[in-house]
Amino acid sequence: MELFEQVVNWLNNLVWSTPEQFPIMVVLLLGFGIFITLRLGFVQIRRFAHGIKSVMGVYDDPDDTGDVNHFQALTTALSATVGIGNIAGVAIAIHYGGPGALFWMWVTAFFGMAIKYTECTLAVEYRVQNKDGSVSGGPMYYIERGLGENWKWLAVFFAAMAVICSFLTGNAVQANTVADTMYSTFQIPSWISGLVTAAFVGVVIVGGIKRIGQVTARLMPLMALIYVLGALIILTLNAGDVIPAFGTIFTTAFTPEAGLFGVGSGVFLTTLVWGIKRGLFSNEAGQGSAPIAHGAAKTDEPVREGVVALLEPFIDTLVVCTMTGLVIVATGVWEERHDMVYEPGNSNNTVEVADGSNTLIIEDGDPVNGTVKRNDFETGVFFLDLEDREEFSGTLNVTTGTFTDEAGNVVATVYTSIIENGAPLTSLAFEKGLAPIFPYGKHIVTFCVLLFGISTAISWSYYGDRSIQYLAGDGAILPYKAVYLLMHFLGAIFPLATVWAIGDIALGLMTFPNIIALFALSGSVAVASKKYFKKMEEEENQA
Repeated sequence: MELFEQVVNWLNNLVWSTPEQFPIMVVLLLGFGIFITLRLGFVQIRRFAHGIKSVMGVYDDPDDTGDVNHFQALTTALSATVGIGNIAGVAIAIHYGGPGALFWMWVTAFFGMAIKYTECTLAVEYRVQNKDGSVSGGPMYYIERGLGENWKWLAVFFAAMAVICSFLTGNAVQANTVADTMYSTFQIPSWISGLVTAAFVGVVIVGGIKRIGQVTARLMPLMALIYVLGALIILTLNAGDVIPAFGTIFTTAFTPEAGLFGVGSGVFLTTLVWGIKRGLFSNEAGQGSAPIAHGAAKTDEPVREGVVALLEPFIDTLVVCTMTGLVIVATGVWEERHDMVYEPGNSNNTVEVADGSNTLIIEDGDPVNGTVKRNDFETGVFFLDLEDREEFSGTLNVTTGTFTDEAGNVVATVYTSIIENGAPLTSLAFEKGLAPIFPYGKHIVTFCVLLFGISTAISWSYYGDRSIQYLAGDGAILPYKAVYLLMHFLGAIFPLATVWAIGDIALGLMTFPNIIALFALSGSVAVASKKYFKKMEEEENQA
């Protein structure tokens, strides 16, 4: 098992690279974003209003080919992208890269809008109509039909990676995050959370894309409204800290400084890479998932769906991620220590003993023969209670996780302080920000984690559904859905550190063939765009 994990981690680093290595995937995605933005003449700015009008149904025609309207296609794709990454991903970027990482997330969103426009235009252009009248689109179809039969192997490879990724990153990991949050907040057993969420996901996905579109059209605006409204209230209550927060973000984007306790590395390349990496992960531009949803749109104009799709990175990153980042920076929780019960078995903890033994000696609250880290930063002083701050002296058995005081008595609970990370950091920001008027601010994040996790699992089921159909035909769809729901339940009850890594590998391997196709077919998108907008201008002049 240890060898397997080492291989998985090696592959994950090979595909995505770490901030200390040359970020190949980041360079590819951002490089294409800059290239296609220039080739299309900054389409994300010039055609933004046209995208809004399309989503509002101004150009809808019920007789057009497709399964869902523009708004439902947008919300289905957004349900997959607006998720845990917006809550945890931003916090992770700020934790490792400092506030300046948020600026580079904005940069990726801007260029990501042009990438989404390109891939979703191609998805409608090269989609196919099924025997039952429904449609299927996505990278596997524009790779095969756009690049030719000789490239079908690449399309098959993309679809296979998409199926794997749908089981893991888009499903099992979401279920695990929801179950873990429900347990830590309400002590609900993971198997109960897994059953309930799997049942809900199952009821939705059995109805296919039409039911998925109907559910996400209601769920997506609701969860975004709750989250953004909560963030806006916090920023209003902390209005005096908002402008300084923006100043900190812009300043540290180019001249990063390590915060208190060493939070944020203070290294420009680290800030840059963490911001771009988390931004790309959040809005999924270039990864090939969103085109599968947009390929089902009811339209006979591929470019029209492209302008709808370019709104996604704007909503996901420039709106939702910005809200998260501003709340974290304005409340200051990103560089504060937070009291907590120390849990020796927590996977986010690292204990190192200098002599290699399994006994860590603690004197007056401080480890003397080793270090204890949480989220890659050393913990604070160990103490016995929250009020009197009585410092703990004794030992910690690294193997068993048992604390023993100097008299030889086992101590049940020991406290320390930590630099928090991920979704818990965002929860702390909401709790602190809303404290003057609402003492349960962290539960807003808990509720949104529940909604975001479920909605992501629903949308990713469709991505895998279309991919397995491409690989094995209609007969494979029902068995796929059964396995998908099983994986959702298993994801809720099993630890998923390795599953995260496998899912990230599959996600990266989806991206490579998609980027190849986007570069190769960018010319056809440029021609189609010019033709479509000229046609629209002529129609508007005649009206």
